[in-house]
Amino acid sequence: MDEPTRAEVTGPRIEKEHFLLIAGLGGRFTRQSVSGIPDLWEKFQPHIGKVPGQKGEYTYGVCCNFDGKGGFDYIAGVEISKLDDLPEQYRWVEVQPQKYAVFEHKGSLQSLPQTFHRIFDILLPQSGHEPINAPEFERYGKDFNPDPRFCRLEIWLPIKD
Repeated sequence: MDEPTRAEVTGPRIEKEHFLLIAGLGGRFTRQSVSGIPDLWEKFQPHIGKVPGQKGEYTYGVCCNFDGKGGFDYIAGVEISKLDDLPEQYRWVEVQPQKYAVFEHKGSLQSLPQTFHRIFDILLPQSGHEPINAPEFERYGKDFNPDPRFCRLEIWLPIKD
């Protein structure tokens, strides 16, 4: 029998993030197709550290281009310094400087959908902050453990200034 999928969610802390240029592998998803996102990460894993112009050690899962009907683009990527040498296989997105509510997820990757529901249905409304339509992202540190049973990541949600 499988272990229950549990997670601890903390936050929010409020952060002001600088401009980010994120490049990686991407696709179009809906709530019904998010189960394909781990495959995207698996395909991107060998590219980490080899994307031209890569900055830093964080990896990002960026949700953007929301269509209002549940569809969005997702890019599994890294921060880069410029687009000049970026091969065509990569998709990219500019994340403008913004104020964010940051939540930390500790637990099963399988429980990530429940974490997002808890954040949007309970924690964010209780915080008094209002989300805005802008790219949101998951940020994974250099210590990220891709073990689906336990991981630690941050969820950055853009909010009104």
